[in-house]
Amino acid sequence: MNRSASIIFLFKSFVINRLVIAATLSFVTVPTLSAEEVQLKRGEYIFHLSGCSSCHTDTQKKGMLLAGGAGLKTPFGIFYAPNITPDKTYAIGNWSEDDFIRALKDGISPNGTHYFPVFPFSAYTKMTTSDMKDLRAYIFSLPPASVPNKPHKINFPFNMRFLQWVWKVLYFNKGRYIPNNTKSDGWNRGAYLVNGLSHCNECHTPRNILGGSNISRFLSGTPDGPEGNPVPNITPDLETGIGKWSDSEIADVLNSGMLPDGDFVGGSMTEVSENLSKLTPEDLRAIGVYLKSIPAIYNKIKSTK
Repeated sequence: MNRSASIIFLFKSFVINRLVIAATLSFVTVPTLSAEEVQLKRGEYIFHLSGCSSCHTDTQKKGMLLAGGAGLKTPFGIFYAPNITPDKTYAIGNWSEDDFIRALKDGISPNGTHYFPVFPFSAYTKMTTSDMKDLRAYIFSLPPASVPNKPHKINFPFNMRFLQWVWKVLYFNKGRYIPNNTKSDGWNRGAYLVNGLSHCNECHTPRNILGGSNISRFLSGTPDGPEGNPVPNITPDLETGIGKWSDSEIADVLNSGMLPDGDFVGGSMTEVSENLSKLTPEDLRAIGVYLKSIPAIYNKIKSTK
């Protein structure tokens, strides 16, 4: 066989092999996720975004996931996170989908009592109903834990449940997030994540003596955040906030906990960063876009690190 014939033969063999591979692949069935599996995947993503495990798992005592028991010290007393596993005796296993949505949207339990605002329903109310349903589906797919709830140790008169109705009248703005049509899709996604699912306001905005958020100081930090620890200013103020941070630096803090100076976040933000590390690059960018757009507020918070 001469050189030209050899080349033609090799070329034909290559084409035939490619056609055989393509024909074979056309008969290969790519497994697709069921509607239930897709919902659970979405629910898991929302679960990490909303930080459920950070509050409802007693990591110090190596408690079961979402079995509650972790205490949170506040000026009003100590609140103990409840068991939110699918256990039907001690947790939320008997809750209907409507019960679950009502808790997030209205801050009201299945028996009609008002939740204390240490449960961030004031942020979760902004969630879409579909996100609430997906979150419930994922939580109900997790193992139940037969662990009774610890009673709160709240100072009088703040332990009186009916007073939460007054607090809601003063500070609770019920309703899902309404997109701003003058802003980009990325900005609106960031606003939804910051104000709703990730409830950044709950820690990064100063509160008054009744525990209401001082919205005029939105996300400007506070010296007495959770457990009495300082929480930094995350407005775009150039001196005391994150105004000098680049988009990639904001993403790095959210994704890995690494600050622009090479140090790492500490305290409760360590768990927050671990949760946010599950975010897609698109959502990380969206949060950065939104944070850079809010009013810059000068508020120097002294770190204890």
